[in-house]
Amino acid sequence: MRHRFPFYRNEDEEAEINMTPMLDVVFIMLIFFIVTTSFVRETGVEVNRPLAESSEKLPQNAILIAITEHNQIWIDRHRIDSRAVRRNIERLLAENPDSSVVIQADQSAPTGTLINVLDQAKLAGAKNIAVSSNQRSAS
Repeated sequence: MRHRFPFYRNEDEEAEINMTPMLDVVFIMLIFFIVTTSFVRETGVEVNRPLAESSEKLPQNAILIAITEHNQIWIDRHRIDSRAVRRNIERLLAENPDSSVVIQADQSAPTGTLINVLDQAKLAGAKNIAVSSNQRSAS
């Protein structure tokens, strides 16, 4: 004897799972993570910065320049020649004129290279120039 319930299925019908709500949730989560992620600009190379007690935090929209211990200069994840520093800073300042320039020099980097990069940043028209350091812990 066959009972007829309101949710009775025919044996020929196959059960299907509706994936649309799950895909909607996944896309909403993806959009949420993309929007809330803070995009950090990096120089493209890791440098061992010196310690300083007077170091301060600077705004996120800075132009970062790294000088390695091997006298290499990196801007925006690209290794550049010392003669191209001014041109690159001018280009980045044209995109965002209010940017400050932050130089991350390795503690073993030649001082002459640091002075040259500072000079080129000033000639490029940078108003705020800083040298980055790690904050020394109070002891």
